[in-house]
Amino acid sequence: MSLVARVAFYPSLLYNVLMEKLSSRKWYNRIDETVILGALPFRGMSIELIKEENVRGVITMNEEYETRLLCNSAEQWQAMGVEQLCLSTVDFLGVPKLEHLQQGVEFIHKHKENGSSVYIHCKAGRSRSATMVAAYLIQKHEWKPDEAAAFIAEIRPHILIRNNQRQMLERFYQLVASSGATQSGG
Repeated sequence: MSLVARVAFYPSLLYNVLMEKLSSRKWYNRIDETVILGALPFRGMSIELIKEENVRGVITMNEEYETRLLCNSAEQWQAMGVEQLCLSTVDFLGVPKLEHLQQGVEFIHKHKENGSSVYIHCKAGRSRSATMVAAYLIQKHEWKPDEAAAFIAEIRPHILIRNNQRQMLERFYQLVASSGATQSGG
């Protein structure tokens, strides 16, 4: 699958750019006071994200080749005062690992406590990153995976959390429910 994802990367990225220009799709959407779900944060967007959206954390769900040419490196983000967490996941049918969902949610909560925002992205902000945002909402609100996905879809209608990603979210939900590890305050 990784080879197919690599071959399809630039054509599908161009498709996403065109959809943002020609439809009602936005490059990114704010999900709550802390989380922003979006597509690749191109270098030219960095100042906007930092100044206008208070982004001090970035969760990158892409494989390294997807961000190498168009996005900031971890060092470039750091030079701008932004911490990056890379949780490599294969495009299209890839599923974030359970431990990646846990790491991502912890990273979000750390930034939430500091009063800053986290930009969570993959290539299009539809599947891999939406899965991460759903995990955050599951823990924050004690929602079931379908509730979290429905909430995100109200804000970003073009998300696509696939069946295998929903199954991982179900595992995450069971882990959260059994540990009582929800965040209060909604």
